[in-house]
Amino acid sequence: MNTNNSNQDLLINPQQTQIPQPDPYSHLPHPVQPGPSPSPHPQTRRPRGFAATAAAAAAAASADSTPRCFISQCLRKRMLAGLRQYGDFPLPARADMNDVLAALAREAGWTVEADGTTFRQSPPPSHTGSFGGSLDSMVISERDNSRNEKYTSASPINSVIECLDADQLIQDVHSGMHQNDFTENSRVPVYVMLANGFINNCCQLIDPQGVRQELSHMKSLDVDGVVVECWWGVVEAWTPQKYVWSGYRELFNIIQEFKLKLQVLMAFHEYGGNDSGDVLISLPQWVLEIGKDNQDIFFTDREGRRNTECLSWGIDKERVLKGRTGIEVYFDFMRSFRTEFNDLFTEGLITAIEIGLGPSGELKYPSFSERLGWRYPGIGEFQCYDKYSQQNLRKAAKLRGHSFWARGPDNAGQYNSRPHETGFFCERGDYDSYFGRFFLHWYSQSLIDHADNVLSLASFAFEDTKIIVKVPAVYWWYRTASHAAELTAGYYNPTNQDGYSPVFEVLKKHSVIVKFVCSGLHVSGFENDEALVDPEGLSWQVLNSAWDRGLTVAGVNMLACYDRDGYRRVVEMAKPRNDPDHHRFSFFVYQQPSALSQGTICFPELDYFIKCMHGGITGDLVS
Repeated sequence: MNTNNSNQDLLINPQQTQIPQPDPYSHLPHPVQPGPSPSPHPQTRRPRGFAATAAAAAAAASADSTPRCFISQCLRKRMLAGLRQYGDFPLPARADMNDVLAALAREAGWTVEADGTTFRQSPPPSHTGSFGGSLDSMVISERDNSRNEKYTSASPINSVIECLDADQLIQDVHSGMHQNDFTENSRVPVYVMLANGFINNCCQLIDPQGVRQELSHMKSLDVDGVVVECWWGVVEAWTPQKYVWSGYRELFNIIQEFKLKLQVLMAFHEYGGNDSGDVLISLPQWVLEIGKDNQDIFFTDREGRRNTECLSWGIDKERVLKGRTGIEVYFDFMRSFRTEFNDLFTEGLITAIEIGLGPSGELKYPSFSERLGWRYPGIGEFQCYDKYSQQNLRKAAKLRGHSFWARGPDNAGQYNSRPHETGFFCERGDYDSYFGRFFLHWYSQSLIDHADNVLSLASFAFEDTKIIVKVPAVYWWYRTASHAAELTAGYYNPTNQDGYSPVFEVLKKHSVIVKFVCSGLHVSGFENDEALVDPEGLSWQVLNSAWDRGLTVAGVNMLACYDRDGYRRVVEMAKPRNDPDHHRFSFFVYQQPSALSQGTICFPELDYFIKCMHGGITGDLVS
């Protein structure tokens, strides 16, 4: 709709169009003779729809006839407001009320003829049950008896004609638009991940002006809040249990100035890589010093290579960190944060806490380390060869009565192997043998136990605060029998097993919000892909498994920036259409916000994406 030069024309001037006062008997039909056939040459527009009815009512009143249905000026204004809110209709530049009503009726699934006759070929069951044919009395046209007979079997248009409240009109038109918009399931708040690099390794805020500039960009996009990563390697960098929060205090105060909500990630992993620029954040230096003498505190692959992205879950209950266990170190850090920023919790600035449970903050093993040579779409490697994990494996094998199972598979390939190249992951491979099932169950149970242990303490530290857990999207090799990449990541999810249900049962125990990584990819574009990916199938399984257990679900993007189709798929995932249970994301987090200040994000599409999530825009994303 062109609102620049047509808004005034859309309103009917009450001084020009005389509409009679309400009459309680104006609902009675008043047939008139049909007009002549339309001429192929341009003619003066004749009244149609509601306006035709109003004109006929005025003429009938002057002839001492009973007035017909009318539209009050208030109704017109509310209808136009609803029209602007819910859609962008193809109206002429000099449109009048007849064009507006015809567009509304067509969007609701009605047929509008050239002379203004409006009818529905067959009433949709969903509308018939809800409105009982009342919509047919909203858009009224004049017809004679022969025309009534024509549509008697096709529509309940012959019911008693009555005028409806504007809210009913907008509601029904809006319901007819649900197949083309993303407003059906209301608002999904959008948060943006604040770029790393504003806090240095001494926990000092080094660029306050840059922070304000980035927050200003976010505010202009109407985001609901920001996500800040609080790095263990920065706050407790040099000395055990000596926490420095000064830089984060200053940062949070600036965020408070912009009146944005805040989610905070307890980041117990390292940061740095190909996409991080010059920003490198390691684990605390005192932890790395311990690791020089005891490398088994880190995850280890079959070749003995150590991964320093995060601590091995094998030391969760081992006192190897200056007299503390792994989970005690995490708890002390979380408790210190809660105490330091108690005022921000009380004021409501901090709305949720995300607990980092693995590499990239995700609940998974570090099986896809580019530093150790992994490249997509490699299956990755099992990360259970540190001595503490091996001790746990030996205990489990002995308890099972098969001590010789206390080993990892020796035919699982390398980081960049394909499933069919290995004896373990291939079709009918050892993954489904007695030993394979034992090992994979133990491996995934270690992941579940780690989540359970840390979340138990997190719930205590952040009592009465929402807790978030990030779940990865390992979608490559999903269309194989073994789901090899998911297995090495810790999710025992082959085709004959549901690997997400036991994980979500533990997350439900702690009432956490599941933040699922949305790939934004579409399976049809990968039909010939050798990795046999299925991001949609994986998303369907994960989301439905979480929702079936009553978990609250949120989303976060995997890629730095989406194209038009990627945005649309994420919106459809966040606000599923035709879901009888009305599931939707609790919120969505947009990652990689540093590009906002670098000007590399397509602002129109990102702005449109946010509006779709907020429920303020209809239709598909435009290029």
